[in-house]
Amino acid sequence: MRKNSIKNTRINGEVQKVLAEIIRGEIKDPRISPWTSVVAVEVAPDLKTCKAWISVLGDEEAKKNTLAGLKSAVGYIKRQLAKTINLRNTPEITFVMDQSIEYGVNMSHKIDEVLASDAAASAQDEE
Repeated sequence: MRKNSIKNTRINGEVQKVLAEIIRGEIKDPRISPWTSVVAVEVAPDLKTCKAWISVLGDEEAKKNTLAGLKSAVGYIKRQLAKTINLRNTPEITFVMDQSIEYGVNMSHKIDEVLASDAAASAQDEE
């Protein structure tokens, strides 16, 4: 199975959906933020490993705690994944913090600031 095959894309989508449900509804660890989302999942073609990019809304401490909570619950998550999805192998899950949403929000704020300062400068020039 190639990396970008239709089958692999379907497996990635299904694993992402099930991981999000497990993290949102089944894990009772207080370290895991309720504002945790699974941004992307990449399952290796041999179904042995899986990288899951997660995003956490909150400060740096919440992100660190959520990542620690997920790493400690990886056995439970893998077991629930195996019960839900019937794959030949259940992949070993590695959680990676994704900064893209935070980066996008930050860039949006910077663009808004520049537009506001340009509008203020043009209003001042007209006076």
